[in-house]
Amino acid sequence: MTNMPIKPATWNRPESGGAAEVGAGAPDDLDAISLGRRIRHLRKSKGMTLDDLGAVVGTVASQLSLIENGKREPKLGMLQGLASALGVGIDQLLGAEPPTRRAALEIELERAQRGPLYGALGLPKVRISSRLPMEVLESLVGLQGELERRLNEQVATPEEARRANAELRREMRKQNNYFPELEAEAQKVLDSVGHTAGPMSQHLIADIAAHLGFTLHHVGDLPHSTRSVTDLKNRRIYLTQSQRTDHDPRSVLLQALGHYVLDHQTPENYREFLRQRVATNYFAAALLLPEKPAVEFLQRSKAAKEIAVEDIRDAFAVSYETAAHRFTNLATEHLGIPTHFQKTHESGIIYKAYENDGVTFPQDHTGAIEGQPSCKRWTSRVVFEVADKFRAYNQYTDTPSGTYWCTARTERSASGEFSLSIGVPYAHVKWFRGRDTTMREKSFCPDEACCRRPPSSLAENWAGHAWPSARAHSHLLAAMPPGAFPGVDETEVYSFLEAHSG
Repeated sequence: MTNMPIKPATWNRPESGGAAEVGAGAPDDLDAISLGRRIRHLRKSKGMTLDDLGAVVGTVASQLSLIENGKREPKLGMLQGLASALGVGIDQLLGAEPPTRRAALEIELERAQRGPLYGALGLPKVRISSRLPMEVLESLVGLQGELERRLNEQVATPEEARRANAELRREMRKQNNYFPELEAEAQKVLDSVGHTAGPMSQHLIADIAAHLGFTLHHVGDLPHSTRSVTDLKNRRIYLTQSQRTDHDPRSVLLQALGHYVLDHQTPENYREFLRQRVATNYFAAALLLPEKPAVEFLQRSKAAKEIAVEDIRDAFAVSYETAAHRFTNLATEHLGIPTHFQKTHESGIIYKAYENDGVTFPQDHTGAIEGQPSCKRWTSRVVFEVADKFRAYNQYTDTPSGTYWCTARTERSASGEFSLSIGVPYAHVKWFRGRDTTMREKSFCPDEACCRRPPSSLAENWAGHAWPSARAHSHLLAAMPPGAFPGVDETEVYSFLEAHSG
């Protein structure tokens, strides 16, 4: 509930390969391949040879050939000379659009052949010249595009999932995890039923569903791979009758309604699926803890220097995790407090994380934090050893990126025990209850000597004499579940709806 769908980032295509050199003073975003093809087109349209153009700009034909083939970027002085010799302005020379269809195909093929996908195929590179037939260019570029399309259609791998989550978390950080458009949609729903403050009851949620035109049906045979099923044809929402669930039934229903309110369509890939899911989580939290009363509550707590996640939990009758997530939505935007959040399994593995306060989370080469081991000296790990489970555990931790104060609780679920931790930089601890704690740790992570590498005394005694049998999980080696809604058995869902639609 801390994420939302926003427009995908626009990435600049990297250029690589060959003997490309960046000339001093050249524009930072110079596209060497496009520039080279444009120079070639303008030169030939003027009937000039490489020698002719070289004589005008004061360089040899071989150097111009490297520039035209995108293997060298000219310096600013050379760009000015080329523009003058070709009778165009520098802006035209650096224009974004290729001058002809053939030039566009040559550029695309050159980029493809320099890219990692083509390199992985182990195929020889095609020499791109004016003698290469147009139909060959069309075919080669078309084949490359189709290969990329088919690869993108394959089921998502765990690495793809991690990349998508890491990308989404970066976007969350840019907006301080606060999304006014989702807050506005939630407020419209709240206004429609006249809810202004206080915990949200099941009766009120039923009123929201009715206002949106849905009826609620609690059943005992909900498909095992789902938490809810929405019948858009008959405008019914099916929920489980079972009380044995790790999820607040109010959140499950509000998330189901969120897909309708936010006008979600069937996701085309895992990234879109993830964005939709976290958007509905945010939407549900904005209903359970409405922005205006939640912010007023937090502002009063800040003024009293008594901010505490458990107070937020109790005031709005939500879980500790929901309260912690919602705090990250509002703390920076409305209170000016940067923060971080962790949900960590008892094994030490981070399941969820968010930060905008400079804390250094462990991450893999994709930038993913989820799945990484948390430092054993952090509050999120130390809290598991605390005997008193009825109070929040507070701790200061000195890290390479600064000193942080964190508060944490543990909660048990079907998947084991988890810690839920909220932290802030030392400069902001003055607003929180529990700042007077004397508990303090020092972390050197990501330095392996901190907690990942065994102490030398233990290593000397046991290195080479231990062979643990790892508790490996087969799902770690598998691809993400296939389908538009990963992990959901569509046949089971359709059969369920067919059985209940009479």
